[in-house]
Amino acid sequence: MTPWLTAAFAAIAAQDQTPKLEPVKTSIVITGKTIEPSVDHRNKEVFEHTLFSRDDQVLHQLNAGIHAVQHEGGGKSIEIRRFGYNLDHGGVSGGLKILVDNVQQNQSTQGHGQGYLGSLKSIAPELVQEASIINGPFSAEYGDFSGLGVVHIRLRESMPDEWTARLQGGSFNSQRGFLAFSPNLLNTDALFAYEGSHSDGPFLKPLDYRRDNLTANITQRLARQRSAGFKFNAGRNSFSSSGQIPLDAVQEGILPRFGFLDPGEGGRVRSATAGLYYRQDLADGAVWKIDGFLSRSLFDLYSNFTYFLNDPMDGDGIQQHDSRLQQGANAQYIKPHKLGSSFSQFSAGANYHGNQINVGLYPRIGRTPTGVTTRAHANVTNTAGYAQETFSLLNGKLIASAGLRYDLFRFHVADRLSPSTLGQTAGNWQPKASLAYTPTRRLPITFHANYGRGISSLDARSMIQSPGGARVSTTDFQEVGVSYNVSRFSAAFDAFLIDRSHELVYVADDGSLEFLGPSRAYGYEGKLSLQLNRKLSFSGGFTQVLNAFYRATSPREYVDRAPRFVPNAGLTLAAWRGWTGSLRVRAINRYRLDPLDATIRAAGHTVWDMSLVRRLTRSVDFNFALDNMLNREYYETQNYIESRLQGAAPRMGIHGTPGYPRTITAGLTVRFRGK
Repeated sequence: MTPWLTAAFAAIAAQDQTPKLEPVKTSIVITGKTIEPSVDHRNKEVFEHTLFSRDDQVLHQLNAGIHAVQHEGGGKSIEIRRFGYNLDHGGVSGGLKILVDNVQQNQSTQGHGQGYLGSLKSIAPELVQEASIINGPFSAEYGDFSGLGVVHIRLRESMPDEWTARLQGGSFNSQRGFLAFSPNLLNTDALFAYEGSHSDGPFLKPLDYRRDNLTANITQRLARQRSAGFKFNAGRNSFSSSGQIPLDAVQEGILPRFGFLDPGEGGRVRSATAGLYYRQDLADGAVWKIDGFLSRSLFDLYSNFTYFLNDPMDGDGIQQHDSRLQQGANAQYIKPHKLGSSFSQFSAGANYHGNQINVGLYPRIGRTPTGVTTRAHANVTNTAGYAQETFSLLNGKLIASAGLRYDLFRFHVADRLSPSTLGQTAGNWQPKASLAYTPTRRLPITFHANYGRGISSLDARSMIQSPGGARVSTTDFQEVGVSYNVSRFSAAFDAFLIDRSHELVYVADDGSLEFLGPSRAYGYEGKLSLQLNRKLSFSGGFTQVLNAFYRATSPREYVDRAPRFVPNAGLTLAAWRGWTGSLRVRAINRYRLDPLDATIRAAGHTVWDMSLVRRLTRSVDFNFALDNMLNREYYETQNYIESRLQGAAPRMGIHGTPGYPRTITAGLTVRFRGK
């Protein structure tokens, strides 16, 4: 339930006479400043005052208990852990659904993992308007991959100045440029932007990460209550990564910390998405919203997870290929109304998402394929409908919401190696319910309870291997909490229980998903926001998972490869004598890497980052960022697997990606012709 909606109902109920219902907000995102357990929010200031040099930093700004890490030092998609689960690249173990302007970023049946989030690399952080974070599957608006939460990023439709430019450079031969043109037009919001960057990273084999992104928006106000828009985003990136290296070889001095074993690792991606948006505000306060998109992407990733384990001569290098065409459409109707004596809001909608995919896996030497392991054409469609009602009772003291969603999936896979086809359908209902109760207006304490069922679809290729298995897994998420909000202080605390019907683990060497059975996790989390004075504020939070295990196992097996304690905190300075900045800390605990052996653990870490902005003139800012300012030596993604160095015996061990050392970045931001 959204804080702005809660506040709106409270304001209506407080009136002495029957009020006119307020029209629905322009965009249904979280814009309130209060803290509530199930929802969080970040606005544009979080992003525009930070110099970004790595892809994972966008999600670092969200905090919200999301542990986002690099897998190969940059270039490849981030990996995500949340609530004690390893979501791989965002699509398994319940999934974290990420959308940009209503376009789903999670790619199903992807060449490198179910729900792959590599398309986030085409976002320029300066263009982020706001991001809403839902802790779990509590909104009927969202379906596939929403089991452990939703992040909805909305990009700017215009800039406050006609011209905005940023140039930055820093450690590890890093350079980045951003240029935006936003003309001042009558009844039209327009934006055209380019972002280009390059970095070699701290690795002995230069990362040579290059990315170029183009973004455009034209939103036309056709009438006072009607608008239409066109949005376009295209990106390309290429990189040469060092992969995950065996840490025992680093400890023994066989490999340097930033060393590599396979010179062919890396990848390249090309993508483009075009979308149309239409909105109609009706006289009774209702809103119609319709949008659709078309997307095309090409993806090739060159990986080596086990080095010379299976092929002692030529190595275990593989090429993972994904060529994809996507289409999607969304329709939504929102209407504030009265239900008996209570003020309510009804929303309903429908979604369609189609994928036509040419996906393959090939052994390689260097970057030259030497054969074919798997090759298939997959067609996956997801059609859904939903409805949700939110209403106010007891003069606004009780806000209740109930919703229901149904998703239908159609899978069709044509195997091109041993010619065969497989077609299946799967569907699932997802109920949602929320309550928020404030006993008295004199004391700003609100009690919350939320329940939602989320779903995660199966990789279509895995159905060929297990045609009789589950095709959709469910996540039942229950949460109870309390929040306290006054003018300068907000806090929230909640406890959660998560039941998963099937755990799925991506097996990279054969491009499939492995079933590990049902699981359960439970724990608690807290959030705090404090305005110390007009210029200085503090915010922080933590997620503590008390237990995460597979049900019906004896001896008990535990969910592994994800931290159980994820805290974060930040101190922010706003416009003090021309200075704006923040000091932030993020951390994780040591976590187990084996479901049975508790002694096999990944190392935790605590990392401090700092950013500063100095206003030089009305149109020029100096930007400075110091990441990992204490130069902490740590590893990001860590896994416990068997591998072999060339000429050596096979060994089980922890493999990891080294975190960036102290990184300095400086830049200038210039603005012309303010509106």
